[in-house]
Amino acid sequence: MGEMKQDPVDVIVEQWSRERPDLELEAMAVIGRLGRLLVVAQGAIEAVFAAHGLHRGEFDVLAALRRSGTPFELNPSVLADTLMLSRAGMTGRLDRLESAGLVRRIADVEDRRAVRVALTDAGRTLIDTVVTAHTANETRILSVLSAKDRGELDRIARVLLGSLEAE
Repeated sequence: MGEMKQDPVDVIVEQWSRERPDLELEAMAVIGRLGRLLVVAQGAIEAVFAAHGLHRGEFDVLAALRRSGTPFELNPSVLADTLMLSRAGMTGRLDRLESAGLVRRIADVEDRRAVRVALTDAGRTLIDTVVTAHTANETRILSVLSAKDRGELDRIARVLLGSLEAE
């Protein structure tokens, strides 16, 4: 591999190095690149959702219902907890998805006072289409890395995330 092209993070690190040569800046460079990677990748990922008429949050709800397995139903509070959303935030998403005919609210057979959220046939068809495009897009994003590098990146991200989540 040839020499890597300078990126905006290099410029920031060089400026800090000049102004504060006493600082250890390796972590700043790594975290800075991870932050930029998140922003750039999110844009590419959300473009796939938008091409199918969805926002990220709506995709998340449909995906959670779809991966829950047959009968593709969940309690709204379980959905909110799964997606780390407030109950109010979940209600808004469910209202939009229900208006679009992608989910429906049904009475819980075990507790008539409770409601369950179910994927409609249209919702299942859409999420299956979108998750196929989404995973292909993520594969494309990572395709510049070798299989070995992808595995190593996953391992490193898992270790780092685990240490931060344990704090």
